[in-house]
Amino acid sequence: MLKLLSTSTSRVHCLTTATPGLRVKPDSNSVFHALGRLTGLTRRSPKNSLFRACFCSDSGDGSGSQSVVEVAVKGAESESDGSDSKASSAIVPTNPRPEDYLTVLALPLPHRPLFPGFYMPIFVKDPKLLAALQENRKRQAPYAGAFLVKDEAGTESSPGSETEKSVYEIKGKELFKRLHEVGTLAQISSIQGDQVVLIGHRRLRITEMVSEDPLTVKVDHLKEKPYDKDDDVIKATSFEVISTLRDVLKTSSLWRDHVQTYSQHIGDFNFPRLADFGAAISGANKLQCQQVLEELDVHKRLQLTLELVKKEMEISKIQESIAKAIEEKISGEQRRYLLNEQLKAIKKELGLETDDKTALSAKFRERLEPNREKCPPHVLQVIEEELTKLQLLEASSSEFNVTRNYLDWLTILPWGNYSDENFDVIRAQKILDEDHYGLTDVKERILEFIAVGKLRGTSQGKIICLSGPPGVGKTSIGRSIARALNRKFFRFSVGGLSDVAEIKGHRRTYIGAMPGKMVQCLKNVGTANPLVLIDEIDKLGRGHAGDPASALLELLDPEQNANFLDHYLDVPIDLSKVLFVCTANVVENIPNPLLDRMEVIAIAGYITDEKMHIARDYLEKTAREACGVKSEQVEVTDAALLGLIESYCREAGVRNLQKHIEKIYRKIALRLVREGSSNESTISGEVVQPQPAEAKAEGDESDQHADANKTGGEVESVVNSSHEHTSETSVQVDTVQENSQPENSKDATDTKKLQETEANTTVEKVLVDTSNLADFVGKPVFHAERIYNQTPVGVVMGLAWTAMGGSTLYVETTQVEQGEGKGALHVTGQLGDVMKESAQIAHTVARAILSEKEPDNPFFANCKLHLHVPAGATPKDGPSAGCTMITSLLSLAIKKPVRQDLAMTGEVTLTGRILPIGGVKEKTIAARRSEVKTIIFPFANRRDYDELAPNVREGLDVHFVDDYSQIFNLAFEYDDNNAGN
Repeated sequence: MLKLLSTSTSRVHCLTTATPGLRVKPDSNSVFHALGRLTGLTRRSPKNSLFRACFCSDSGDGSGSQSVVEVAVKGAESESDGSDSKASSAIVPTNPRPEDYLTVLALPLPHRPLFPGFYMPIFVKDPKLLAALQENRKRQAPYAGAFLVKDEAGTESSPGSETEKSVYEIKGKELFKRLHEVGTLAQISSIQGDQVVLIGHRRLRITEMVSEDPLTVKVDHLKEKPYDKDDDVIKATSFEVISTLRDVLKTSSLWRDHVQTYSQHIGDFNFPRLADFGAAISGANKLQCQQVLEELDVHKRLQLTLELVKKEMEISKIQESIAKAIEEKISGEQRRYLLNEQLKAIKKELGLETDDKTALSAKFRERLEPNREKCPPHVLQVIEEELTKLQLLEASSSEFNVTRNYLDWLTILPWGNYSDENFDVIRAQKILDEDHYGLTDVKERILEFIAVGKLRGTSQGKIICLSGPPGVGKTSIGRSIARALNRKFFRFSVGGLSDVAEIKGHRRTYIGAMPGKMVQCLKNVGTANPLVLIDEIDKLGRGHAGDPASALLELLDPEQNANFLDHYLDVPIDLSKVLFVCTANVVENIPNPLLDRMEVIAIAGYITDEKMHIARDYLEKTAREACGVKSEQVEVTDAALLGLIESYCREAGVRNLQKHIEKIYRKIALRLVREGSSNESTISGEVVQPQPAEAKAEGDESDQHADANKTGGEVESVVNSSHEHTSETSVQVDTVQENSQPENSKDATDTKKLQETEANTTVEKVLVDTSNLADFVGKPVFHAERIYNQTPVGVVMGLAWTAMGGSTLYVETTQVEQGEGKGALHVTGQLGDVMKESAQIAHTVARAILSEKEPDNPFFANCKLHLHVPAGATPKDGPSAGCTMITSLLSLAIKKPVRQDLAMTGEVTLTGRILPIGGVKEKTIAARRSEVKTIIFPFANRRDYDELAPNVREGLDVHFVDDYSQIFNLAFEYDDNNAGN
């Protein structure tokens, strides 16, 4: 039967039966040769009526021909009892006949009902029932009733072991109540242990219970209701069942086995058996199968079966689609893999591609070839050894990857490859001036470097350290130097660096090992003479991984870096041509051995005039381009820039100044966009709206211009390069022109008004002056450092160096109490240890000077003094306030104020000698900012002062002293009438 349902070229067999059948007209290549067998009968009878049904199907060879099937429905012979007996001819005959058994043993079926013609193995756990079955089989009565067990209320039907266990434990009346009424008369085919194989014969209905253990019941044998074998509906339904079964059987070999077994034991198909067959092999649940079993109406049974096989067909389609999708995914990957392997094999046979190791070696040799002549011999030797080693290693070994990476780094470095340098001093000067204003010392040193290289014909590397406060351009000038020298530029920061491996590299034996920063630099720039900027060298860390400052000793030593040894490469590298530029804020934080290897160039910071030039020539232009503002749309006056520098950005650098200028231009951009949007909305209102709306728009525009005029000097309306035009006049003129135009020329009027409004919009200029500077950048941050216009007794102005560049500070002394032997000094102002010691020294020196000048004055011996240095929240330290403290103490002692407009700085010894100090430029700038005309410096600082720019020294009266007696004369010996001079 498997062949009959699944093969289109099967031969048609004529089967003997007594029920309606199909007669199939032979046709080659027909896929319906098996349909005659499915209906069960082919015996001819003159009594039977004939009907023809045509089915269209693709032929087995794909020709698409049609097959014609003749179906002959023949009348039933005699009674249905006779037909049943003949239909049972394929079952093992027994004596007596099956229909003679009216009392049978009841076998519970837990999962599915047993259909006539089908095998079903069951397990019988009850020993009494099993013994009864064996006894019946010995007495030539191998029949029992198989009935499906009902599910308990509130439980789901499932084929689990718990359900089977509960079914086998039920006995007697309880089991009788749980059985469905309709079951199947089953022949006991075999018994092996507790497994009993049943073959279904016919339908039964339970009438009553005979005995409980084992359960025996009386039954009635059920027959199908009479039906018209010539009914077209039944025929059509059966044909649809057959067609669906044929499609399902193509997809499942298990179903084909069912067909073959069924045909062996039942014989030929008829309409009722076709319905039983479809329901039995479907995957429907047990209740649906029981419904088919209980249905005696052949037409209804066929309909139920058709529903079940249709569902089975849909499940088969879903299963096939899932299997196809997974198969396509797996087969696609396998196909790609196989094709790649075949491609590799083909290329290898044709000589188009070698294996991985040969290809890698060829790549490394090709990369090394351009620099082979320049490459040092010891490096070439290492590369050749590693290439030979690579060929001997397996590609799957870990050593292979280590060697490959090592060769990759060795061959990619620019051995002996130098960039052409620029020895044109004039061009270099022009490039440096383009990018930075001032920084004369740095520029001069770079020009000296170029000049030496031009005279020698070649240049050597140098180590330069730029020190100075933040924001003075130390980092940015490195790129300008590289451009002026025509060298590649590489920057890396060592701030917070605590691992030596970042400088010297890791050992190759470590997982993820990499070379140090210098080797990575050479790989990135591609030349052996780049400019390397090492940023924040004064902020090197130190951790458990070593001391990077000590590792930099080899890198930044001109005598050693010609053979710099990286831990990863393990071959010497020549860094003697590299120009190192380091940056630092505080030179004192750099270890002395490292500082000794560098040429330090101090960048003191910018004075006000330099900041003005930088703001005009560099910062303002950059901020304007970044914000998209045109130069004709904004004007920042010199007074505004000066106020911005003095009141907001006093620090030595210009980074904060750049932020404030960008802030101004951002606010200007926002104002221009807002005004442009309002003007656009006004223009659209005038052009599109009718006359009343136009008047309203004009009124709104007048209000806007009136508001703009109230802002003082913020917005300046300029028409045709004239600053005298006002927006009110403009609106009035527009109104007069509009009223004077005739109504038939409205379009021309609107066009003219639109052009005038656009013209007014494009020429608006925002003016930033001292009056409205606070609107852009807020309230001033710094106020006047000068507290006193006329310094009182005991107050002296000193000069201090700060990170902001320099400032003036006052030293104030007052008398707390007076009494015999109460002389003491108390200091405040958050002073450091050095400054506290300076105060004690100043107190001792002041007592000595007072005893010399006024021997009878016991002021210091009998007065408790309090010395304070404002501001109290600012930490202060350093020795340079010594002379200022002495002067303050003496001013209080002799009760005479010091000369007005006088500031001083200098460290004092116990003998009154004045020692040099630092920060001369910053302190001088601070004095000029506070409008101080007379300054006292230590004599040793004359050289530092003479190096200052002329514009810094202009208008200052500077005195250089080496003993405090000179300061005493300058501070106190003056004419009272001309104290200000």
